Amino acid sequence: MSTIVERYNKINSYINESGNKGSINIVAVSKTFSFDYIKPLIDYGHKHFGENKVQEAQLKWKSFKENNAAVKLHMVGKLQSNKAKKAVELFDFIHSLDSEKLAASLSDSEKKLSKKLKYFIQVNIGLEKQKSGISPSSLNKFYNYCIKEKKLDVIGLMCIPPNDGNTDKHFKTLSELSASLNLNDMSMGMSNDYREALNYGSTFLRIGSSIFGERSKG
Repeated sequence: MSTIVERYNKINSYINESGNKGSINIVAVSKTFSFDYIKPLIDYGHKHFGENKVQEAQLKWKSFKENNAAVKLHMVGKLQSNKAKKAVELFDFIHSLDSEKLAASLSDSEKKLSKKLKYFIQVNIGLEKQKSGISPSSLNKFYNYCIKEKKLDVIGLMCIPPNDGNTDKHFKTLSELSASLNLNDMSMGMSNDYREALNYGSTFLRIGSSIFGERSKG
């Protein structure tokens, strides 16, 4: 068994032991890693993979996805509206819906391609200037715009909490915002904080280095 699969199974075991069995999706964030490197996890039967750049994802996944629709691809990075059409062509989930301009571009692309994706609204939970996302105070208005005007299938909220030692507080806030909108899913928790995210009801964990190892800094 490959090291990647062993690490993946270790995370799965923790999830199962925490009492969340069956309701949690691990998005194996495979950005920067080659297809051959991550293939053991595909062969093992894992279905959810995450990328953060459209161009890299196209090169890596396009031909494979044409014949393997059961594997679901998640866009977990910043998405520019001019890349919306290519993103809709390739991805199944978008975790970084963060502006009306992007929502409109994605909606137009869905119509042109006759394809529906699932979306998470990215919330700037810590109101950080350097991070994308909708402010909590603007969330209701943006959510209604996405689902009512643009007919997007918004299934949940996503956040990347600040590195300020208050991870639990931020996850709790996202959980409360999600409940206020009656959403069933949340995309929160990465390699360093997925255990905390599980405590607050996360259903999609975006885990990269704990499965694939550290990325090259080059």
